[in-house]
Amino acid sequence: VPIIHELSVIDGRWAIVMDLIEGKTLADLMEEHPENMDQYLNDMVDIQLEIHSKTVPKLSKLKDKMSRQINSLTEIDDVKKYELLTRLESMPKHTKLCHGNFVPENIIYNEKGIYVVDWIAARQGNASADAARTYLLFWLGGDIETAEKYLDFFCKKTDTAKQYVQKWLPIVAASQSVKGKAEEREFLMHWVN
Repeated sequence: VPIIHELSVIDGRWAIVMDLIEGKTLADLMEEHPENMDQYLNDMVDIQLEIHSKTVPKLSKLKDKMSRQINSLTEIDDVKKYELLTRLESMPKHTKLCHGNFVPENIIYNEKGIYVVDWIAARQGNASADAARTYLLFWLGGDIETAEKYLDFFCKKTDTAKQYVQKWLPIVAASQSVKGKAEEREFLMHWVN
């Protein structure tokens, strides 16, 4: 993680002053060396599992954030909201550190090591919800094959049933849809339904 130096307000918005991390993102490496994709995905999952191994009891809860996001949706009716919130509440409660935007663009390699950036969406919660979001973000990026490989690696390394991670997908898709990107709406509503 980059070293944080200061939290401040600039032009009325919160700002975090931190070290600039030079290097290549994992996305860059994947594009430059597609023949190493399996190794890159394997490494990515290892990094994510290292993150999930941390507990952060003072960080806000992922479930609370998802509940607020689902309740704020206007694109779905109250019955669908109720179904999503009931599913969310029934999922196991964990306090693992979840990045919330764990994608290859947020992993930087340089001569000093590997850095994970963009922690703005970090919460405590269920690792499988975090994995479901990563899987969904690969899909939204149009890389279905990589999404499937990523999920296979995650499930194998964590001894988690793929169906369990997939149970999170409607919830994660609903929470992702609050970002309001028109080009994603139809796809996300498909997952919500």
